[in-house]
Amino acid sequence: MKTTLAPQLEVFGSQDEKQAEPVNIWKARNFIHENLDLELSLTQVAKAVHVSPNHLSEKFKQVTGENFVTYVARKRYEKACALLHDLELRVSEIAFAVGFQSLSQFNRVFKKFSGQSPTAYRTNTASQHIRTLRGPSIDDPFWRVDGDNQGHTLQA
Repeated sequence: MKTTLAPQLEVFGSQDEKQAEPVNIWKARNFIHENLDLELSLTQVAKAVHVSPNHLSEKFKQVTGENFVTYVARKRYEKACALLHDLELRVSEIAFAVGFQSLSQFNRVFKKFSGQSPTAYRTNTASQHIRTLRGPSIDDPFWRVDGDNQGHTLQA
């Protein structure tokens, strides 16, 4: 009986460790999310959560799996992706709204994460969205047109 419980306890223990996030890292991530549109530095965030920049940098990487700069850039990228769906906003407006200090920095980071420019991303996601709204195309080989030239019907 003892041997069957031991592995289960180890599994539960490791699951708890994965779920537990140190309070300082939780506070740091919340500070980043709340201030994403501002210029953020490791020193500034460390000061906000009352730890040294070196300690925050080390623990942040251990907990999140990525360094501070990459984490902030990825969060800005994710927010920009959501904003790019709004065709009323210019790409430059989005870049500054999510905290990038220059359009070239935004373009470089965006391409690093997505493999395409923000404009190409917007075009591709917009066309995918339109296709989804419109439904299948007549040109899609899955569909065929039946009937005479008056009042075609699509059949699957």
